[in-house]
Amino acid sequence: MEQPSSCYACDLSTGAVRLLGGLIVETTAWRVEHCQGPLGVGTLIVKPKRHCLHVWDLTREETTELGPLLVEATEVVRHLTKPDQVYVCLWSHAGWQAGHIHFVLQPAWNSQQAMFAHPGPALQYEMFKVNEPLNAAAVEAFCEEARATFVRLKTHEQS
Repeated sequence: MEQPSSCYACDLSTGAVRLLGGLIVETTAWRVEHCQGPLGVGTLIVKPKRHCLHVWDLTREETTELGPLLVEATEVVRHLTKPDQVYVCLWSHAGWQAGHIHFVLQPAWNSQQAMFAHPGPALQYEMFKVNEPLNAAAVEAFCEEARATFVRLKTHEQS
């Protein structure tokens, strides 16, 4: 499928839009980046390299890589943020239009109930409503640590 000129996810991948934190890791078919929205430092995005609108359109190669990559990426988030849970959810809609699919891996802490009423999707909704901008320096530092952690995990797997 050809990349449309208005795909934010593709624009982040190609450099047409600045990707805060830069590319963290990529496989043959997937990219891991920091979320650019207000879901907090440590929230990662796992997205196919090619423009893809539906899970049912994923290739065999993409599906083979996806499960292990989601596990590895959530381990990186867990290791670096020490959350009570890591949410893994598929996002693929913008204005009721199918968009470039991406999995959001968001750390969540029970202590967030002091600021937000509910966990899960309601937490994400509330965080978007508050729309607190990301601290660029904190995102850059997190991404540097995440890149190193992915390398350590791969080295550990191979030994």
